[in-house]
Amino acid sequence: MKHTNQNQRIPACQLYLISPPDFEVKDFSVNLIETLATTHVSCFQLRLKGAEDEDILNTARALLPICRDFEVPFILNDRADLAAELKAEGAHLGQDDMSYKKARQWLGNDAIVGVSCYDSTHAAMVAAESGADYVAFGAFFATTTKKPRTQATPQLLSLWQQTTTVPCVAIGGITIENCPQLIEAGADFIAVISGVWNHPGGPSAAVNHFNRLCTTDKQSAPN
Repeated sequence: MKHTNQNQRIPACQLYLISPPDFEVKDFSVNLIETLATTHVSCFQLRLKGAEDEDILNTARALLPICRDFEVPFILNDRADLAAELKAEGAHLGQDDMSYKKARQWLGNDAIVGVSCYDSTHAAMVAAESGADYVAFGAFFATTTKKPRTQATPQLLSLWQQTTTVPCVAIGGITIENCPQLIEAGADFIAVISGVWNHPGGPSAAVNHFNRLCTTDKQSAPN
């Protein structure tokens, strides 16, 4: 972690960027470079639901070096086995994917493993106690990316912050307009897809705007 000076603006929350559901790799690579060059993306998740293994691997091999150039962790959705093959920084698991224990066996102790917990604090506690690096709650708002399994409330984030120190990610229909309430409620990360890639001003402008909303004038603790 970087040290901060007193009175320096520090993030109250960080941006967890997820790939759009469908894209052409060459054009998207250009967008990803421009977006990560803002330096305001904490991690990037490649999410290709229903894709063949070969397509996932080929896409990941094109995008992973870009993330490495910007020192942004590359997280693969669902497939810890393919993440291990790619030597990616980690994997994100849904409740219907392989178990956390099996994913950790694939990836080792140093990798990032996050778990979707929807609106369940029980599932989140199980994941946290198992060793998950973060838990994800959602969907908080309507989303066109996927049909939400559950409807989560900002109060869930506040409750989680009072319960444990394991970071929580808020996901689901998050935009520049609706994210402040999630940041205030205690989200450590906001996971965004359409709110960045479909922003009328372009992805980089969206990321910069999200970063301004995620940053507070709160004084940092003395070193």
